[in-house]
Amino acid sequence: MKILMRADTHYSIVVRDTEYEKPKYTCSQVLAAVAVSMGSMIVGFSSAYTSPALVTMENSTSISVSEEQASWVGGLMPLAALVGGVIGGPLVDYIGRRRTILSTAIPFFIGWILIATAKIVHLVLAGRAICGLCVGIGSLAFPVYLGETIQPEVRGTLGLFPTAIGNIGILICYVAGKYLDWSQLAYLGSSLPIPFLILMFMIPETPRWYISRGRTEEARKALQWLRGPNTKIDNEIRDIALSDAEIGKDSSMAELFSLKYMKSIFICLGLMAFQQLSGINAVIFYTVKIFKMSGSSIDENLSTIIVGLVNFISTFIATALIDRAGRKMLLYISSVTMTVTLIVLGTFFYVRDTLNMEVSTLGWIPLTSVMIYLLGFSLAFGPIPWLMMGEILPAKIRGGAASICTAFNWLCTFTVTKTFHNIIVGIGPSGTFWLFGSICFIGLFFVVVCVPETRGKSLEQIENKMTGRKTTRTRRMSSIANIKPLPCGC
Repeated sequence: MKILMRADTHYSIVVRDTEYEKPKYTCSQVLAAVAVSMGSMIVGFSSAYTSPALVTMENSTSISVSEEQASWVGGLMPLAALVGGVIGGPLVDYIGRRRTILSTAIPFFIGWILIATAKIVHLVLAGRAICGLCVGIGSLAFPVYLGETIQPEVRGTLGLFPTAIGNIGILICYVAGKYLDWSQLAYLGSSLPIPFLILMFMIPETPRWYISRGRTEEARKALQWLRGPNTKIDNEIRDIALSDAEIGKDSSMAELFSLKYMKSIFICLGLMAFQQLSGINAVIFYTVKIFKMSGSSIDENLSTIIVGLVNFISTFIATALIDRAGRKMLLYISSVTMTVTLIVLGTFFYVRDTLNMEVSTLGWIPLTSVMIYLLGFSLAFGPIPWLMMGEILPAKIRGGAASICTAFNWLCTFTVTKTFHNIIVGIGPSGTFWLFGSICFIGLFFVVVCVPETRGKSLEQIENKMTGRKTTRTRRMSSIANIKPLPCGC
């Protein structure tokens, strides 16, 4: 054990840089990751639902839906998720990470049943609002739980589970949507919370939360379950307690918005804005409509299945490259890829609608453009804004700032999905995709000028660079694990 003494002030701080006995890759951690990620599957299914469902809903004889109401069916979920993200912060702190996640299962079920049995569009909207609330709570609680339970040696692998299984949820929705109408698809959605609920009952609360509540014995039992019965956990328990004592100092709102922290917050908000204003959720929510508008010779429902498969596969490509090529390089590639594909997609609609040229032989262009667009998005602008939120936000304000950034992300999501139909009506499909492409191009310059490279750097080194502060302490904890929710009083 190496003891580092700091005596540059009137007091001394002892920091232990402990070499753990590396625990084995246990089935308990896999089960925990799968259980939490089943919630991400529901999130993915909820996000993709409107793409196949709105087509059958608007042509249904059992329910009447106007185009404006249809836009609300798509846009209400992210708006409710914004509220859920704000609620989720205090919940994970006061009732625990596991119970917060558990509390979303039954409302998810109720929301989907309301949609499935609806005879009027207002019940569909109510169901989407309930599901959206749970999506917002889950989007904050899932990474906090995994960050606090998975050991560092496998955090990269198991930390991928929510994204991968969430994409499976999108793919399931697209495949099922080819054969089911909007009501039947909602019934399928109502079945997903059942295995999610069962699996969540099988895993413990996080040791870190127990420690924060002074329940040390329960923390030991939870950590022993996660690491395996024969693993020594004394050192890890002690370091969790030391980390909690440091991070547990709440920051005030005035300190959160102090000048030295504004650069970090501005970069995170910028990345979140360009992530959503690239049009990603408009493409996911309205994939079927996009292919229907294009007049593509390829069946639009089959196209969405292919798109969902590409989205799923691209997740693993991103995982293989993110710690090799660096964040900024991947963001460059992502920005250029999305810009080019959106311009090509916009040009296709311009040639067809404005120039009135025959494009029946070019029906493959919309599908190819969307596939490459999704590949580019999933390579960097999908995962990196969330990753860098945990990396560049200083520890002292990480909880409050992360809550603000999460809420802002859902606000941007709502803005794009709610206005997508109106923008198409106003400036046409070609103008809409050119607009999104222009935003991606501006995002490239934002990355070049503002975003720092964080690959291979400790959180302490990043924080020193962002705030100009000097310190000798080396942080060893996960960036996600250090995220604490915004206190109720803020």
